[in-house]
Amino acid sequence: MYAPAHFAETRLATLHALIAAHPLGTLVTHGAAGLSADHIPFEIGAPTAAAPFGTLRAHVARANPLWRQAGADVLVVFQGPSAYVSPSLYAEKPLSGKVVPTYNYAVVHAHGALAAIEEPAWILALLERLTTRHEAARAAPWSVDQAPPAYIAALLQAIVGIEIPLARLEGKWKLSQNRAPADQAAVAADCAALAPWMAAPLTM
Repeated sequence: MYAPAHFAETRLATLHALIAAHPLGTLVTHGAAGLSADHIPFEIGAPTAAAPFGTLRAHVARANPLWRQAGADVLVVFQGPSAYVSPSLYAEKPLSGKVVPTYNYAVVHAHGALAAIEEPAWILALLERLTTRHEAARAAPWSVDQAPPAYIAALLQAIVGIEIPLARLEGKWKLSQNRAPADQAAVAADCAALAPWMAAPLTM
């Protein structure tokens, strides 16, 4: 990914925070049939000696050939907030007109080798963690144990866990850092989704 220094985000906690806030990743593989992309919700685990940038975990249908590429290097792209930026927001617009539109966004690219996990206990624990997390804000959260045990047991045979210990993590926060403070403020005011991300320091 092309990321000029003023757009590069390298803080691990910040990169993990984007993944946690936008967990639907695009997992890109390159197999015998060429490039393929699957859209999968992930959880991000803490760094370890074996995975210094953390570990991504998810599950896919057993019918999905993705998990059979175990051992292959893969890329997972996480897309954070984004917004079109009009040149009319810039102070230079009425002065010289020398401004053009752009697009602001925050993304994380995660790289690692894919592992497939078929242990029912591992998969069940993952399902419980994912469900607990995504149901937490609901008035009456649903939990896995509310489904019939036989149904869950059959489900565990129909899916396969995937794990990606991360060898590299890249972040690009293109949020008008190359513009004057007045322009940055105008963009933040115009793009509500980006404002919180623009308010904090973005690089180390």
